[in-house]
Amino acid sequence: MKNVVSAFLLACTALAVSTGASMAQDAKLAPISDYVASDVKPWLNDPVVIEAIKAQNVANANLGQGDIDALDKKWRAEVDGSDHSMIDGVLGNALSKFLQEKKAASNGKIAEIFVMDAKGLNVGQSDPTSDYWQGDEGKFQKSFGAGKDAVFVDEIEKDESTQALQSQASVTISDDKGTPIGAITVGVNVDAL
Repeated sequence: MKNVVSAFLLACTALAVSTGASMAQDAKLAPISDYVASDVKPWLNDPVVIEAIKAQNVANANLGQGDIDALDKKWRAEVDGSDHSMIDGVLGNALSKFLQEKKAASNGKIAEIFVMDAKGLNVGQSDPTSDYWQGDEGKFQKSFGAGKDAVFVDEIEKDESTQALQSQASVTISDDKGTPIGAITVGVNVDAL
């Protein structure tokens, strides 16, 4: 009986420690969630966002995984190469201009923004991303993949290039009927909040 009680107390202690760690992490991420709710979500239903995602969803409706992989490979090659026609095409679209304005207006709180379609492919972005397909990453799977109104705030990490503490917050974007059509990821500069 003594061993059963000891095991029970050990399990309760482990649960309390993991719950405490989870609560501490949640407390660190709360300001990021609050910022996204107050400063990002209000413009996610802007027509420039919704129409760009809808248009790309139609254009990409018949893409298979092989097509997606080929597009991602081309994008990655452009990141390191001299031809940037695909990247420039995305960075030059109306949605990217809109996102660049939102980043500039954030007074340093936003490090980057990118919007993805229903397949996880970039639709618009404030800055070039290292890859074109986000569909295999948690930022897409835990936002768009989780459905309407989903918000996923990733752990806080130090950005190697800026040395600033950042977290990526991802939110499902839905149309006026409430149907999820894509997602957005916002790199939040924690030091600026």
